[in-house]
Amino acid sequence: MKKLAVKTAVLCAVAAVTLSSCGGAKKNTVGTVRYLNFKPEVASVYEELAAKYEAETGVKVTVETAANGTYESTLTSKMATKEAPTLFQINGPRGYANWKDYCADLSNTELYKHLSDKSLAVTSGGKVYGIPYVVEGYGIIYNKAVTDRYFALAEKAAPYSSMDEVNNFSKLKEVVEDMQKNADALGIKGVFASTSLKSGEDWRWQTHLENLPVYYEFKNNNVDLSSDATKRISFQYADNFRNIFDLYLNNSVIPAKNVGVKTVTDSMAEFALEDCAMVQNGNWEWGQISGVTGNKVKAENVKYLPIYTGVSGEEKQGLCIGTENFYAINSQASEADQKATADFIYWLYSSATGKDYVTNKLGFIAPFDTFAADEKPTDPLAVEILNWMDKKDTTSVAWNFTLFPSQRFKDKFGASLLKYAQGSKEWSDVVSEVVEDWAKESSESM
Repeated sequence: MKKLAVKTAVLCAVAAVTLSSCGGAKKNTVGTVRYLNFKPEVASVYEELAAKYEAETGVKVTVETAANGTYESTLTSKMATKEAPTLFQINGPRGYANWKDYCADLSNTELYKHLSDKSLAVTSGGKVYGIPYVVEGYGIIYNKAVTDRYFALAEKAAPYSSMDEVNNFSKLKEVVEDMQKNADALGIKGVFASTSLKSGEDWRWQTHLENLPVYYEFKNNNVDLSSDATKRISFQYADNFRNIFDLYLNNSVIPAKNVGVKTVTDSMAEFALEDCAMVQNGNWEWGQISGVTGNKVKAENVKYLPIYTGVSGEEKQGLCIGTENFYAINSQASEADQKATADFIYWLYSSATGKDYVTNKLGFIAPFDTFAADEKPTDPLAVEILNWMDKKDTTSVAWNFTLFPSQRFKDKFGASLLKYAQGSKEWSDVVSEVVEDWAKESSESM
């Protein structure tokens, strides 16, 4: 009887490890999850989620949160302990380069399999090391009510009937320049909102717009984004940048010489009040548009168009969609902990409980096909981002501005763009300075 009791106890212990206890309850007691959270503002939400997950599965999830501005230093110190995080965050290819010795291959994880646009993942050598868990996007926001008025004009010159036919720079230029000629008939002051080039207000151009030529240069030259090859650029697509930048400047609500005093708030107010038809910006701006006193733009008329610049093949280009937030799993953790961690993040983006938290409490646009229509954000710009991500045969433009060498580089570029817009600097000088400053700032940041 004693031998039987011992044998039974042993069998029970083994059964528990294999997810089944003697009492029949099926709780996964294999592995633990330790998450180092990047966002202090949602720390309490993750702690709630950890408790709910443990209650559902029996798996322990510990959440620690780094203070603002200390994530990298906190991660460095935590990785040196026995309680190193099993789940952490990298901010893109540069982050992967710093932490590649700790990044497990996520190619076969369930979460990656359900990533809507797999081009958004951090990859190297054909393997996946970072999965984006929240995305944002930007492009050319347009007011469909105004563009519809244009396409209904008997005297319009462009041979198109809707914005759905505009899928490259050449067509966009035709429509925009003809709309500008018909501004009075359309009830607008100009097609585009002000190009804000006041110091500190120029990030839409020195960062977001510059992202496109950098993206195409790296992509078309097969540059490994985690390598030192990103520390030099030739500004190969400078003329493409100039194409769209000139279109903004020359078909605006204000003369180009006045852009130095304009802010992003000015631009968004011009769009909200229907002084213009289009503005370049991101999905985070819906609150600002809808909050403008006297706003005339209806949610159902807020649409997105990619930023076309004349690059070959851009008919299949989507919006600029990306993030600086990628999940990475610690390859130095035990296999059990790695599996438990992969299971946890899949639960977060596939279970009813997890998805409710992601959308309604974390407020994320989740880039996964596990979300039904009624589980996704409902503001019009977020809806447009999701629609563009779901388009077949369309590739989003990745956020390669995470590779820009420094804020100083961006600020100098913005100052040069202001001088160019005002006519006091040649474009060729802008281009040469961008190339020189990129290399200089990259070497100094090494």
